[in-house]
Amino acid sequence: MAFETKEQVLEKVMTMERPVCPHCKKQMDIWEAPPINFADGLGWGAPYLFLCFNDECPLYVNGWDNLKENYAHNASYRCFCYPGEDHYECMPVFSPMGAKGQIINEQVMAQQEVLKDNIKKGFSILADCYINQDGVSVLRLLLDPSEPMRVRTKAAEMMGDIGGIEAIDALRNLRVGNDILEKKIETAVQEIHTRHFTRECPYCAEIIKKKAKLCKHCGKDVAGQ
Repeated sequence: MAFETKEQVLEKVMTMERPVCPHCKKQMDIWEAPPINFADGLGWGAPYLFLCFNDECPLYVNGWDNLKENYAHNASYRCFCYPGEDHYECMPVFSPMGAKGQIINEQVMAQQEVLKDNIKKGFSILADCYINQDGVSVLRLLLDPSEPMRVRTKAAEMMGDIGGIEAIDALRNLRVGNDILEKKIETAVQEIHTRHFTRECPYCAEIIKKKAKLCKHCGKDVAGQ
């Protein structure tokens, strides 16, 4: 099973419209969940949440007295919700600075805005490449480690549709360290073979015709393999 990296999750969260706190109507911040358990001990359920850090929020302001009177705790609440959901919950905080250390700050936000722009630019280039059937440029984006992972993943998908046989060696030799992208690359290789009625020799790994009985490169019998 392929899992998304935190980077990929943050990319998605950054593209979402940030929700408004139902208690104060202020836009919520992106918050990185710490590596500690919460509630039932099973964890936070997501690496990033939307959290209200408005110190004038009624939930936060009234929470101090509520928890003091009912539970004898010097604490309050912050409103939060999971990305992509409209169900809001309360998170306990034990000081005015509680949880603020995990806010995705302006510098990170600026970096993510640059990332979003690069993703849009990459997708635009890929769209042109698809129209022009330019597999070489698609492969170039896929091989470039400086490109956003979403762009490289989309490029891998596109290679299966328009990539030529000559791209297979480059794809086979590419090491990306990402399970999702590696699976996309493997799928692309198989789709290229399907479109060109080819396969790889099980002995020398050179490309041969799908129906070949003898490998033209190493001479081995490949019938039925």
